[in-house]
Amino acid sequence: MPLTLSDLVPDEGAKTSKKRVGRGTGSGHGKTSGRGTKGQKSRSGPGVRRGFEGGQLPLMKRMPYKRGFTNIFRAEWEVVNLNTIAEHGMSGEITPETLYERGVIRGLEFPVKVLGSGEAAGKLSISAHAFSESAKSAIEAAGGTATVLERTDRWITARPRTRRLPINRELKEARFGKVGGPQRRDEVSS
Repeated sequence: MPLTLSDLVPDEGAKTSKKRVGRGTGSGHGKTSGRGTKGQKSRSGPGVRRGFEGGQLPLMKRMPYKRGFTNIFRAEWEVVNLNTIAEHGMSGEITPETLYERGVIRGLEFPVKVLGSGEAAGKLSISAHAFSESAKSAIEAAGGTATVLERTDRWITARPRTRRLPINRELKEARFGKVGGPQRRDEVSS
């Protein structure tokens, strides 16, 4: 049996008739039309904004100092202590790659910082993105070296707060569209 346009019907409950308020008491939505009695929300007009609590400090403004907040620009560091290196029996040349292979750090996309908790197990040559002063002195006291690597992770700089392209800055400096500056019609015609 072929399918025709008359066979297309919406699912049950997908289409409902509009609630018609203010059409008399017999409609079930008469008198106050579901708005209750008196008050700002019963009147016509815009009402109160989202999150408004009658002048009380709203929840969204109370939260940061009540429960803290998440800093989206915070750098995610992998912290490794000297005693952790000693526990894993690592010696010689230690890099973020060797730490990742041993399961000491989560991944190579995070910068590694070595802290000085514990003793340096022998003469170690550790390469990391940062060292605490105590870790550096402990490694050098044991005859090892602490090499600081250049960071290439995505947390080096904070994400820009604007989505504007850098070309906008160049156009602004060239006074694009301003009196005496280059005009859009000149750019299109050339």
